[in-house]
Amino acid sequence: MRQNKGFSLVELMIVVAIIGILAAIAIPNFTKMQLKSKRAEVPGNVDAIKTAEMAYDAAYDAFIDAADNPGTVGKTPQAFDNTATDFKRLSWQPDGEVRGSYSVTGSSNTDFTANGYCDVDGDGTSVHYSNTLSTNTTLAAGEEDVY
Repeated sequence: MRQNKGFSLVELMIVVAIIGILAAIAIPNFTKMQLKSKRAEVPGNVDAIKTAEMAYDAAYDAFIDAADNPGTVGKTPQAFDNTATDFKRLSWQPDGEVRGSYSVTGSSNTDFTANGYCDVDGDGTSVHYSNTLSTNTTLAAGEEDVY
């Protein structure tokens, strides 16, 4: 009697099909999680800007407008230069390079709006986070499935 050792072609094709299905599910989820992690810097920086504005208000009894000049907001991280901006007056600067653009608008003696924009997937649609003195950072516009 002859003993067959090894796998048949059908068994190998079933394994290849299962691996293909798992890859088809895993790769888009992995890409989505990468984009999610790259976008995560923006709400954190917007919160930090809010804290800097509150500290500035405590010291000088006023809020100030501020905006960076990032060039093109996109996939590639850029250096944040606050030497010629009002962010220097706020004493706020992010750690390292950023993928977002930040601003503080509508400052008055009672409130301000801190904004952060990014487009980490390069589709031309910016995700916009904002907060005010009385609100926490929220997704104002852009991808609905960010978190």
